[in-house]
Amino acid sequence: MLSARVSALFIGAGFLAFGLAGPASSQSLTPFGNWGEPPERGAKSTASFLGGPAVGKALSQGGGRPSISPRTPQTVSFDNGMAAGSVVIDTAGRKLYYTLSSGSAYVYPIAVGKQGFAWSGVERVSRIEDWPDWIPPAEMRQRMPTLPVRMTGGLKNPLGAKAIYLGNTLYRIHGTNDSKSIGSASSSGCFRMHNSDVVHLADHVNASTTVYVMRRLPKGRVVPPGGYQEVKQAPQAPQQAPADAAAPPAEVPAAQPAEPQAPQNSVPPPAEAAPTTEQPAADQGI
Repeated sequence: MLSARVSALFIGAGFLAFGLAGPASSQSLTPFGNWGEPPERGAKSTASFLGGPAVGKALSQGGGRPSISPRTPQTVSFDNGMAAGSVVIDTAGRKLYYTLSSGSAYVYPIAVGKQGFAWSGVERVSRIEDWPDWIPPAEMRQRMPTLPVRMTGGLKNPLGAKAIYLGNTLYRIHGTNDSKSIGSASSSGCFRMHNSDVVHLADHVNASTTVYVMRRLPKGRVVPPGGYQEVKQAPQAPQQAPADAAAPPAEVPAAQPAEPQAPQNSVPPPAEAAPTTEQPAADQGI
């Protein structure tokens, strides 16, 4: 009887020691178990009883929406062959240029896609939105289940004060609630700007602005990617000839095609835009 009691005491002490002992390594387990990633910076722990992260809310409030004044950026020399009013993104240099002429541009510091999420190509601005809602893509919520299904626009929202959408993609040029990330490669494919900078840029672009995303700027003159040419100024139409004058040919010979009739500094129609040179990453978040 005594030996049985002693054995029970030893067994109970063993269970107690196991329950109080910490993990063998601080890197082997986290407060969120072995699933996914921790929530965004500043978020509270939502670890469940089983060790996995709790599911995020369907709707999260983004906070206040104060008035953000635009900040005029630095004007730099920028030798380029783009139409004035184009956007050129230098991914390696982590800068965004808005062309003012063939020799100058506004320059803004930006954050770009992290490794595996960077891309290059040509897109057009499709729309601009103030204090946009954020809808994390399904792939991102699978990795970070604590994210909400939707967050309303506001200071807490990672899209910041403005979002400039690029074509039919989920990529955006947008503000941020994490100014310290500007100048880094930390996004999921979007281009982050200081809120005051993106407000300034949004005042200058519109739904016809062309955006060139380049891995790095070429040496010398910056020109559109191969196969994508700016439309030149169309020649002026000749004045109407007198009634007795010989009529001009009905069609221009095939060997000498006529210049397209387009206004000066216009950009080519969407159908002529070159396809992106790299496939965008699947996760198109922030």
